[in-house]
Amino acid sequence: MSLLLADVRPRAAYDAGHLPGAVHLDPEADLSAVGPDPANGGRHPLPDDSRLEDVFARAGIGATSFVLALDDGSGWAARCWWLLRHLGHDAAGTLDVRGYLGPLSTVEAENPQAAFQARPRSDDCISAEEILGRLDDPALVLYDARSRVRWLGEAEPLDPVAGRIPGALNAYFEDQLPAGATGHAEIVAYCGSGVTACVVAQKLVLAGREDVRLYAGSFSEWCRRESYPIEKGTP
Repeated sequence: MSLLLADVRPRAAYDAGHLPGAVHLDPEADLSAVGPDPANGGRHPLPDDSRLEDVFARAGIGATSFVLALDDGSGWAARCWWLLRHLGHDAAGTLDVRGYLGPLSTVEAENPQAAFQARPRSDDCISAEEILGRLDDPALVLYDARSRVRWLGEAEPLDPVAGRIPGALNAYFEDQLPAGATGHAEIVAYCGSGVTACVVAQKLVLAGREDVRLYAGSFSEWCRRESYPIEKGTP
């Protein structure tokens, strides 16, 4: 097993200084797709599996690579972790490099292209349609990774409507998991656009809930569907 560092911060941050040897994966261009309609996929739609397979191969990720995804607390490292896991590559972790005081490089790292082979999971995502049809199902628990004020609907800086999916519990991605978080029959993580939800999903996996699912479209998709209900305030 060989270590591969993948810096998933914006290009400008990577160019200003990154860990020596770290390759760059662009959060917008490589780890998300450009969706024609946020109501179908959200603000950061999942990339096509075949395109993502090519991205990881060009980064030098192969069968024997342990990928350590690096970010500055944005959640994109966990998104990279989730995408790798989604394609069957479980040998991955994340590291927040905020406050790092070690050596940095401004030379772009390049690894030889690897033979990355995607083996997509079929059980790690959930659609808006399934959630809508199960809003009254107590077996399905939704965790909203956004800040409490966004979850309450008191502020919404990014999407056209404030609030949350009805019944969703708040699990802010920078906090510890809520008490008893792993004890539900089915668990779904979502956020604004499917990025910081991956942080919550990673925490749940590490806590033993490997069956957690991601609602990738998240609230940015949900709130743009006119007939979909939205909840605000304290439950």
